Amino acid sequence: MSKAIRTDEGPGRLGSRLSGLAVALGCVLFLGGFVWGAVLYQPYTVPTDSMHPTVPSGSRVLAQRVDGSEVRRGDVVVFQDSVWGAVPMVKRVVGVGGDKVACCDRGGRLTVNGKSVEEPYLRSRGADSQRPFDGTEIPRGKLFLLGDNRMESLDSRVHLEDADHGAVPRTAVKGRVEAVAWPLGSLGMLPEATGFAALPESTSERGPLPLVLTAVVVGAVLVLGGAAYGPIARRIASSARGRSG
Repeated sequence: MSKAIRTDEGPGRLGSRLSGLAVALGCVLFLGGFVWGAVLYQPYTVPTDSMHPTVPSGSRVLAQRVDGSEVRRGDVVVFQDSVWGAVPMVKRVVGVGGDKVACCDRGGRLTVNGKSVEEPYLRSRGADSQRPFDGTEIPRGKLFLLGDNRMESLDSRVHLEDADHGAVPRTAVKGRVEAVAWPLGSLGMLPEATGFAALPESTSERGPLPLVLTAVVVGAVLVLGGAAYGPIARRIASSARGRSG
């Protein structure tokens, strides 16, 4: 009489194939996420305290590569303009071409086209938190930029006497800041500037950075999990043989 022979070869092969598939898929997601991020985003270092507390001095930020025409009120942007200096700077857009920007109302708030703007991201708020300036109309195709640390920031207010009343061309924009990557204590996405919601074409929608990071993290987990399957499976099988013996 022939005897049936039991074997674990089938399940073992299946597990090996699945682990290999997990590693392959993980590599695609991990490397693809990095390439996707490198194409869409550029890192910058913020050397000053002008955007504190949103972006502390020395922070490394990730800015989505966008055209200046895509920038909206409330966005934090990286720009470079020869009138301001020879290095890229990071400020917040508070007004666009055609807007009239002034400071301050009775509550110490910035006004855009006569509407007061709530700015919870400022380092301090109230009547003494900002240096006042008379209303200035922003030329078409330009942006009015302020730092979140209003008492320390050198921004559009310093250039109010210039021909463009402190405004910067949209073409000077190099990117829109979406997140702080370093230090770890400040790691995360920038908060949305909801105070501009009452104005048309307010703050831009977030870019795909969360999807990019998800692809990288999931890819890393799949690669590590798939690679760990073989040693773990062999150890379990060895333990099972030892107990049966």
